[in-house]
Amino acid sequence: MPKLAARMCLGLGVATIALLLAACGDRNTYQPPPPAEVTVAKPEQRKVTLYMEVTGTTAPFNRVDLVARVQGFLEKVGYKDGAAVQKGDLLFQIDKQDYEIALQIAEATQQQQEALLLQADADLKRKQDLVKTSAVSVAQVDDSRAKRDSTQAALAQAKGQVEQAKRNLEYTTIVAPFDGSVSARLVDPGAMVGADGPTKLATIVQLDPIYVKFNVDEQQVLSIKERMRIAGVTLKDLGPIKVDIGLQTEHGYPHSGTLDYVAPEIDSSTGTLAGRAVLDNKEAALQPGLFVRVRIPKQQDVESLLVPDIALGNNQQGRYLLIVNDKNIVEQRQVQTGELIDGGMRIIDSGLEPGERVIVGGLMRALPGNTVVPVTTSAAAAAGPGTGTGGQ
Repeated sequence: MPKLAARMCLGLGVATIALLLAACGDRNTYQPPPPAEVTVAKPEQRKVTLYMEVTGTTAPFNRVDLVARVQGFLEKVGYKDGAAVQKGDLLFQIDKQDYEIALQIAEATQQQQEALLLQADADLKRKQDLVKTSAVSVAQVDDSRAKRDSTQAALAQAKGQVEQAKRNLEYTTIVAPFDGSVSARLVDPGAMVGADGPTKLATIVQLDPIYVKFNVDEQQVLSIKERMRIAGVTLKDLGPIKVDIGLQTEHGYPHSGTLDYVAPEIDSSTGTLAGRAVLDNKEAALQPGLFVRVRIPKQQDVESLLVPDIALGNNQQGRYLLIVNDKNIVEQRQVQTGELIDGGMRIIDSGLEPGERVIVGGLMRALPGNTVVPVTTSAAAAAGPGTGTGGQ
């Protein structure tokens, strides 16, 4: 009986081990992973504005050197260095006493010549009456006429000297010619100015509005002219052209102005055409001399096919997109790309159809030839906040 029990226990042990091995074998059987989940979006179709981007510099709307045009001691400085001033504000005062005296002398000389002219006129009339009775000779009448004419000339000279004296007196007071900011003074009160010619005292600049100057290369100019020729329009037909401005440290183009000037000819030494924009600067956000990014429209209302720029990859053949076909299989598609526009969207010139599904999320999990589980979103949502150079 003990032997039979032992055999039964041994049989049960062998059966248990066999069942355990069979169970382990089931767990080791290869199970393929589930399809990866990716985010897809259809290309966006809309009209956009194409831009060209150049580098420019800011320049003051007006800039004037303030100079002493007459000689004298600088009596007063009427502003603080770097202060903002308004048109007509006193900036410098030169001692005016000598010029007030000169004006008084000139006015007295004018009055003297006016009196002499009255006398000469009366003498001429009297002799013209007497010559009729032969009381005086014709020669005496001619002498009186010459004296009268000479006195008239002297009076005209005296009047000119009065005007010159008034102007010199005005030059002693130097006021702001326009609203702006004035640089630090170059001459201190008490110094002699204007002794050896005009003396520079300071510089005033107008910051609102402000200019942005830039240059467009010859190829871009020719391209724009060709587009305008095809469209049958001229710059005059286009009306005010909006120009967007951004500082080197700013995102996008937060400042807007209008095209103010285009040079009539291309500079042959640089192969560029000079342009200028004017924009409001009431908050003084821009200062003269800054390097800025300038964005100028070159073509409007261009029908375009757009995808998020983040969806594009690069290989030796160029740029490509990953597409999910109607069987949910990933395909790699080589495409020709255009400009990057606002909103992080890239124009696709060729290689993509409007209704196709572009993978915009989970790109690392999407391998060409593999089946995926697509989750649909919009192209704009997938792009997020972009840093493009164009669009509308």
